[in-house]
Amino acid sequence: VVQVDPVRQYLDEAGKVDGSLLAHVLGYTGPVSQGQLTSLAEHGYLPDDSIGKDGVEASYEAILRGTYGSQQVERDASGRPIKVISTKTQARPGRNLMLTIDARLQRLATDALTWGMRAAGVKQGVTIVLNPQTGEILAMVSLPSYDDNAFATGISTAAFNAYLRNPNQPLRNHAIADTYPPGSTFKLVTGTAALQEGVTTPTQLWPTYGCYQIPGAPAGQCLFDWNHAGFGPLNVQQAFFRSSDTFFYQMAVHLGIDRLAKWAYNYGFGKPTGIKLPGEASGIIASTEWAQSQGRPNVFTGELAQAGIGQNVIAVTPLQLANAYASLANGGRLMRPMIVKGETDRSGKLRKAYSPTVIRKLSASASTMQILRFGAREVVTSGHAFNIRDVPLPGALSGKTGTAEFGTKHKDGSLPFHSWFVGYLPSRAGATDATLEVLTFSYSATVPGNVSTEVVKYFFQKYFKVQHDYRLDPRTLSLLGGN
Repeated sequence: VVQVDPVRQYLDEAGKVDGSLLAHVLGYTGPVSQGQLTSLAEHGYLPDDSIGKDGVEASYEAILRGTYGSQQVERDASGRPIKVISTKTQARPGRNLMLTIDARLQRLATDALTWGMRAAGVKQGVTIVLNPQTGEILAMVSLPSYDDNAFATGISTAAFNAYLRNPNQPLRNHAIADTYPPGSTFKLVTGTAALQEGVTTPTQLWPTYGCYQIPGAPAGQCLFDWNHAGFGPLNVQQAFFRSSDTFFYQMAVHLGIDRLAKWAYNYGFGKPTGIKLPGEASGIIASTEWAQSQGRPNVFTGELAQAGIGQNVIAVTPLQLANAYASLANGGRLMRPMIVKGETDRSGKLRKAYSPTVIRKLSASASTMQILRFGAREVVTSGHAFNIRDVPLPGALSGKTGTAEFGTKHKDGSLPFHSWFVGYLPSRAGATDATLEVLTFSYSATVPGNVSTEVVKYFFQKYFKVQHDYRLDPRTLSLLGGN
């Protein structure tokens, strides 16, 4: 007796077997568990069936699976089928899906992130490429990755345990399942809140010092700016592109935690984005209610100030942050990220397209958003991402850097460096027509500075086929700063 068992095989953009390129997006299939079988038997699942375990395979299981048919069959004395008497139910194959992922961009993003991680000694990394106008995810890379073909063919216990023991958690999709302090990228939220709530005006100047004295704290108990000399008087747009910490400490304290949280929620933080992938985290946005859930009446003033620069009591997923900046880039529409474009026929032709979904229009005024868009452009022309400005790109690259030091201390007592850069490419400064945005997060680098800007730079070089290599050695990035 020969038994035929279907096996999934995951390929790369060239049709070659490669289970790591899209592992976290596609996921994998595996035997249906006894617990699943109990609840799914009524839906036609059998004990030897496979089922989607993660990624698109799990989220779209009902569409991909299909249904069994049934026939009345005449058998001989040995139990062998002789003929089909009748077909009671026709078998129906599962439907095919077309992803929003662009295979070339996925490869470019993977290669750029791999280079940056190796060069800077980074342990984990994420790169997300999306279309701000539609919310379509064009690439989603989470490193380290795993081989989903190993799961499709039946992974050994030893191999599975090796994945589980890896401290950098290759089985987790760090783009959606893990949360991190966003650092200075969160100044988008604080700046929006300060303008909308009337804490400041577009032209009002605020003093910025090297150290911010925490209100109500003993003299000398202050929070440092990354620039220990301070910047002098700044307005909100200047503070955004210079990334002044003490400016945004002041904004947060004047706002209070609940008004700051209100605008964080407006940008989509504090809850899943709604992308149709399993395991998405909500993140942490501090508020009075959150503090009370922790057993205290409210956040401390120092925590509030640090929340204004995306530290301490703020944690977001990389996808949440990418989606927030997409709403800045597209003129104020918070989109639901899409990973599937639609359903196709057997020839691969799109037969049923899935429509982009607007979660909401941001409550911020057009003038507030424009101020921050111009500030985002200046981040590249004059701010912390100026190391990208010389790359010849067909547009006015705009965005924001962010760095943070947190986690387990190194042997010398220093904390690991973590960096962000999110950049989008409009036709001109302040425009809302960008169709390409790239976010990179680098976790636990061994060198200071912002290696994520170099990863995004490298991606754009490869994407636009720039002949000259503009990359810098990540070991020199501390000279550029990284806030």
